[in-house]
Amino acid sequence: MDETDQRLIAELRRDGRASLSELADKLEMSRATVRARMERLTARGEIAGFTVVTRADVTAAPVRGLMMIGIEGRGGEKIMARLSGLPAVMAVHSTNGKWDLIVELATQTLLELDDVIHRIRNIEGVITSETNLLLSTRKAGRR
Repeated sequence: MDETDQRLIAELRRDGRASLSELADKLEMSRATVRARMERLTARGEIAGFTVVTRADVTAAPVRGLMMIGIEGRGGEKIMARLSGLPAVMAVHSTNGKWDLIVELATQTLLELDDVIHRIRNIEGVITSETNLLLSTRKAGRR
């Protein structure tokens, strides 16, 4: 991926709905070149897809947080499966360093979030955790 591809991806992150003409103008290249680069980036897997974030995505569960979890032993897969079964869990990430797992949580209220945190802490094999509330979110490349 060269610098032009990186600039194209940055523009798509800013506005995933930008037309080929708009992208061509911003990048100072032809529409055909933009289209060819997008097709190549998609075919190579550099662009894995396009997505839409709706108001419902943000308002359906306005209380969001990240929970870092330390586990004991080798029960990671079992714990990840249990976490994935909880409705408030949006994603489970394995990681390295101090924490073994990072869990993305989303609930309607702080009380619901508190309940989910207690349920997770009671899962066998979870030995420590730390939760941070997400106060605001900016997509990469947005100002």
